[in-house]
Amino acid sequence: MTAQQNFVIRRTFLIPLGILLALSVLLFAVILIKGEPLAKVVILGVIILPVAGFFAESAVRRFRVSAEEVRVDKLFRQKRLPIEQITAVDTVLVKKRAFLTISTEEDFIILSNAYANFPVLVHTLLQRVPPAAISEETRQMAVSPPSKSTDIISCWLAVILLAFILYIQLMAGR
Repeated sequence: MTAQQNFVIRRTFLIPLGILLALSVLLFAVILIKGEPLAKVVILGVIILPVAGFFAESAVRRFRVSAEEVRVDKLFRQKRLPIEQITAVDTVLVKKRAFLTISTEEDFIILSNAYANFPVLVHTLLQRVPPAAISEETRQMAVSPPSKSTDIISCWLAVILLAFILYIQLMAGR
């Protein structure tokens, strides 16, 4: 059997998310230096926290498939499911978003098509798990796994908007 295969969140999503986080922190520094009202500082600080958490979680997330197990590495935690204990691999499709649920009697892992090389991930996973565990919906989805890019587009639009806000903030009072 082939060696372990690793899958990460798409870099095409992580790059604009990282830029968004950097611009947010830069804007935060600018409003602090300019002595903006406390409400602005607090609101931006509250916005930065989930963006930073989401970026950190996405940047370190890994899905690993080997002959013995499937494993998800997340920020500060890890989940493993032995291949021989997998009882179900199900799919939920919501527009162009695909969710795979890999279950054992006692635990489960949920994956989405936010991973790079999602078609390879699906193919690799389905080759390793017991055939009886694979649902018909999952078999159908595996023929042509959906690709979603609206999250990437939305993130780039947020980068453009924040860059514009930062520009306005820097030019204010000149």
